[in-house]
Amino acid sequence: MSELEQQLATLQATAQDAIAQAPTLEALEQLRVNYLGKKGEVSKILGGMGKLSAEERPAIGAAANVVKDAIQAQLDRAKTDFQAAQIQAQLAAETIDVTMPGVYYPQGRIHPINSTIDRMVDIFVGMGYTVATGPEMETDYYNFEALNTPPDHPARDMQDTFYLPDGNLLRTHTSSVQIHYMEENEPPIRIISPGRCYRRDTVDATHSAVFHQIEILAIAPDLTFTDLKGTIKEFLTQAFGMELPIRFRASYFPFTEPSAEVDVQWQGRWLEIMGCGMVDPNVLTKVGHDPEVYSGFAAGFGVERLAMVLHQIDDIRKLYGSDLRFLKQF
Repeated sequence: MSELEQQLATLQATAQDAIAQAPTLEALEQLRVNYLGKKGEVSKILGGMGKLSAEERPAIGAAANVVKDAIQAQLDRAKTDFQAAQIQAQLAAETIDVTMPGVYYPQGRIHPINSTIDRMVDIFVGMGYTVATGPEMETDYYNFEALNTPPDHPARDMQDTFYLPDGNLLRTHTSSVQIHYMEENEPPIRIISPGRCYRRDTVDATHSAVFHQIEILAIAPDLTFTDLKGTIKEFLTQAFGMELPIRFRASYFPFTEPSAEVDVQWQGRWLEIMGCGMVDPNVLTKVGHDPEVYSGFAAGFGVERLAMVLHQIDDIRKLYGSDLRFLKQF
């Protein structure tokens, strides 16, 4: 055996040992380049063929091809084994036991306050009203003065609120939205204004310092209290899903004249449900509408109160407690 043949045999044995111990596919590829590449070990050995005679070269070339084929065959087998092992490992990692129960993700629910707002807004939109919104932080003018409630008015005592250092305040009702809207729009007007309000109330089963209110406003020529009564009757019939006995009790609000409280007979007793009245001429004058040409009516109610009646909730604080055991009922 010539020296080159001996080197080829030694190289084959060395390569086979290295391939057998290769830990990864990447290591196998590196071994292929090291042994069979253009600058690999086999090519280096064959570089010495220039010193051989013409008779010796074919034998060395044939021997080199045998070594190349043997190394390549072992590389292919090792690669196949690695790929099969990877597939098995992936299958084992991604195996799903179809007999196991699936992961349960509970379905979300709309909060009863939001669902009540959505339901009431839908009723009024169906009656031709447009949704109007405004800022929760208001000036004294929009929250009180423009609504016929000057600084010395006793009605302010019932609507004590949270005052801010800059002189602004947190609105006590969504009636302020009516002023903004009337300043920017000419009659006829029919709007509904839902939103959050604030008052300095002592929190108990029926009162909260933060609550939600919905108010409606209609301005047009020749509107009367009869139009107001018909609107409220239709609204309450749709809200409760049936026609209920309704009564209007004379009341007082600074921004409406005449004014009334509305009660419904529900489950054998009368419930105060909302306040209403004809828009005071002073309010129309404040926003630049002639009270000799236009008249209007307004009504408002607390969302929480209506939600408590409709869902038979006995404590308003449950609506703010974020107790999932309570909220999952809706």
